[in-house]
Amino acid sequence: MMDAAVDRLKDGFAKFKTEFYDKKPELFEPLKAGQAPKYMVFSCADSRVCPSVTMGLEPGEAFTVRNIANMVPAYCKIKHAGVGSAIEYAVCALKVELIVVIGHSRCGGIKALLSLKDGAPDSFHFVEDWVRTGFPAKKKVQTEHASLPFDDQCAILEKEAVNQSLENLKTYPFVKEGIANGTLKLVGGHYDFVSGNLDLWEP
Repeated sequence: MMDAAVDRLKDGFAKFKTEFYDKKPELFEPLKAGQAPKYMVFSCADSRVCPSVTMGLEPGEAFTVRNIANMVPAYCKIKHAGVGSAIEYAVCALKVELIVVIGHSRCGGIKALLSLKDGAPDSFHFVEDWVRTGFPAKKKVQTEHASLPFDDQCAILEKEAVNQSLENLKTYPFVKEGIANGTLKLVGGHYDFVSGNLDLWEP
């Protein structure tokens, strides 16, 4: 079974090489010298929502970070250095023009966030602590939509958590400066793979 799984990767690369890489030297030759992406994309690690596929982005177009529930924590030099360093490099070194945070339908991370009970022990080593990044968004949804069923609250939270991540991005001084200077824009998004729709909005 493992050999077959590895062979799938080898076959996939062989197809990419012959049908894409070898046929598009005008795309890949400049990338050998460096990258100059216009976008930074935060997307969920969910295997169903690859942002390059869903938004038609080619190699070199997007500097991408994928994590559970596509979350961006607030600026903190002690925690989440992986996310912070990616944002800093994208904005300060690569000079991206647009940061997009895109959520999606039926997100397991958002479901985990909404399911958290105060004082209950964690089931995972890392997951619950990470999705607590979206705790303010969770409280907002539970307060404003308390009468709705759980699944409907999840659907709303998928977008509200994106909005919170957009606000958290503004706590990074270089992001705040870029917005003030007009060199950087933030955009929220939600991909519904059930209906096949993509919504984009500015905060």
